[in-house]
Amino acid sequence: MSFGHPAGLPGVDAMTPNALVLAGRITRADVPGLCARLEALLSGAPEAAAVDCDVGGVVHPDLALVEAVARLGLVARRAGGVELRLRNVPAGFGALLDLVGLADVVGNLEAAPE
Repeated sequence: MSFGHPAGLPGVDAMTPNALVLAGRITRADVPGLCARLEALLSGAPEAAAVDCDVGGVVHPDLALVEAVARLGLVARRAGGVELRLRNVPAGFGALLDLVGLADVVGNLEAAPE
């Protein structure tokens, strides 16, 4: 007996299709542009409860990325309490967020597959 394939893409929440993808080296100069991208994304989805931020493509996760995530979290909260969820978190970045006291800014940290 065959049950077929599940509908949809694996790992994608059908109720919150909003996603912001960060890739390459993130610098402090990139932060305002990233915030503007998130604001534009959220303005197109006023009913969004959460937005996924994929950080798996970030080359060097450092304090500049921490600042970006913190500011993106503020943008999301100001947009009506939208939850910012990190996906494909590089090894050690979750610990870095915890170290600087910002682990509560984002929800559902999903580690990158090994």
